[in-house]
This record gives sequence, structure tokens and C-alpha cells, in this order.
Amino acid sequence: MLGKLARQHDPNVLVGFDHADDAGVYQITPDQALVQTVDFFTPVVDDPYVFGQIAATNALSDVYAMGGKPVTSLALVCFPDKADLEILERILAGGLSKMIEAGCTVIGGHSIRDEETKFGYAVTGLIDPKKVLTNAGAKPGDALIFTKALGTGVISTGIKKGKAEPAWIDAAIQSMTTLNKRAAEVIQQGEFRVHAMTDVTGFGMIGHAREMALASDVSLRLHAGNIRVLPGALDCIRSGYIPGGLKNNRDFAECVVDYEDGVPDDLRSLLFDPQTAGGLLISVPSEDSARLTQSLNAAEVPAVPIGDVVLRCKPLIAVQP
Repeated sequence: MLGKLARQHDPNVLVGFDHADDAGVYQITPDQALVQTVDFFTPVVDDPYVFGQIAATNALSDVYAMGGKPVTSLALVCFPDKADLEILERILAGGLSKMIEAGCTVIGGHSIRDEETKFGYAVTGLIDPKKVLTNAGAKPGDALIFTKALGTGVISTGIKKGKAEPAWIDAAIQSMTTLNKRAAEVIQQGEFRVHAMTDVTGFGMIGHAREMALASDVSLRLHAGNIRVLPGALDCIRSGYIPGGLKNNRDFAECVVDYEDGVPDDLRSLLFDPQTAGGLLISVPSEDSARLTQSLNAAEVPAVPIGDVVLRCKPLIAVQP
């Protein structure tokens, strides 16, 4: 909808909404810029404290995806008028725990009465204008690295239906409450020539890969068998626990995808699963890929190579076994 409105022309806007990037970047001095993002949603788990942690992790992720460091945040709260305020206190406490872990100071917020609980944050970070990482820099010959496993959307749906097994829930919560901080720090501190980066969230792996391919004017090849999958994710798909977001993502983006023989149907579906607090998709020169993957793994980030970047061609995204 923003694209239909009159454009503002401000030379200090280094990253706007033109290429569906993760956050906006606004230059304030020659050596410093602001990274700004906002994200909030309805509960994906039953525990209020854990929900707060997940919401904070998800909101912080977009700053990390740009290569920035989160510094301040504002809480966004929608809460039922007659609900127990102790629940809200637990949500806020969970969110604060992750903001403290990130070194990001909560400086306020805003709340409204709403029939359905919603929670999240507007987050502001800092970044060197010369080191901004967008989704638009992927180059042919790059390798693609992904830092988490897929499946939080279908498992959350399984939770809502009361069908998710405890081990599945635990693994999904562990993923959704793990900050992308360590991965971002490895990338920022190491001498890696990262060309592009984005986090895989609501549009799923294919949706965010599509944005990277279009913004960079390249095509991507994904090796589906290399992509890590959360325990229970494929079971949820086979049982029909499909979130509406997955169906919408597939309807929108599958037209740019070609599957080679040998890619299972359930894994094809999972590539469109909307992720909450998902991992980072990184485009890096192939000669740096092994070293970056090793550095991420040494920092306890379970990153794996999942594909590569090629010259623009059809299909835009080729999915191989």
C-alpha cells in the first residue's frame, strides 16, 4: 500500500521500502545511521513469558539482518480490557529479558484495548552507513548460507490445534527465542565479504529468497536437502496443520519456482512456511562460504550452506533435492 502513495525524496534515506528490505536506514552523520523497524503479532505459544520473548526476538531480528546493532525499543501492546493484567506483566517481562540480552534499552511504548492480545516492538539500531547489508547485493557465484531451521509456522499451528508433541514445541521455542545477535556479530567482526543478507520471517524461505533475487537481479538455486528442518515440522504438514500464511505465500510466490525431481511434496510446502524469528539468509562469495560457516558454527550458530546465486534466468528460484 505504501507503494501507491506519493514518494518522499530525502537524500538521507539509505534504505526505504523500495525493495521490501528488513528495516529502514536513515543517515544522521557521515559515519552513523539509524536502523528502524517495527513488528508485532498475536500469540504463537500459550506461555505469556515465552510469547514476550518470541515477540522481542522477532522484532530485533530485522536490525541484525541489516548489519546493525539494536539500541532502543518501544513496546506495542494490544490487550483485552477484562483480561488478567498479570498475563500482560509476564508478556512484558519476557520481552524485556530478550531486550536485555540484546543490549537494547526499552524506553517506553504504547498500549490500547483490543479484543485480541498483540505484542511487539519498534526497534531502533545504529549502523555505519558504509556497512549496511541489504537484500539487493547478491552476486552470481555467491553461496547462500542459512542460520536456523524451518518449521515454526506449521508447529505453531500444531500447537493451536493441540496436536504438537512436547519435543516439537521445545525445539520451536528454542529457535524462536534465539537472537540473531551472535550471527550478526560474527559477520560484523570477521573479514567476510557478505554481499546481501535478509532474515526469513513471514514470507517464508521462498518469499524472502524471491525478494533477494529480484532486488539483486539474479536467480537462486536452493538445495532443499541441505536446509535444516525443525523436529515435527514435516509431520505437521503431513497431518494438514497448514497455517493460512503458508497458503498465501505459496499462492503468491510459487510461480517463480521450479522443482527438480526428487524434492518431496512436504518439503516443498515447508519452503513457504511463515517463520517467526527466523534465521538469516546470507549471500557470500563462494570462496568465503566455508570459512564463514565454520565461524558461525564455532559461535554456536547452526548455519549451513543451502544454495548458490547464478545469473538472472528462468526460473527465478530453482529448488534441487
